[in-house]
Amino acid sequence: MAHDIAIHALGLVGTPYRYGGNTPDSGFDCSGLIGYVYRARVSVAPPRTVAQLSGWGQPVAGEQLRTGDLVVFGKGRAPHHAGIYVGEGRFVHAPSTGGTVRLDRLNAHYWSAQTVAFRRP
Repeated sequence: MAHDIAIHALGLVGTPYRYGGNTPDSGFDCSGLIGYVYRARVSVAPPRTVAQLSGWGQPVAGEQLRTGDLVVFGKGRAPHHAGIYVGEGRFVHAPSTGGTVRLDRLNAHYWSAQTVAFRRP
């Protein structure tokens, strides 16, 4: 299951970003990407917003992170971005207007400076 989630997410790299988007045809925002992959691979419908995703499932310590877990960025009650962990310190996400779904490293300068939490649905 976790492997299927990662492969599906990686296959969507390059899909255009669109605020509120939740399909490959319309484009994705970060939570739309997560919802699309989870519905397609494990028939689970995650919450639609990053704020709701930040409380979905169980918290996971960084050293216990595994493929298919969620990566949620932001402090406390103000999470602002999320992605899907795909292994080896990397995650897939839909970053911003004008961009595309991409693969990034958790230890990249920008992301390592963010507050991050991990969730296992």
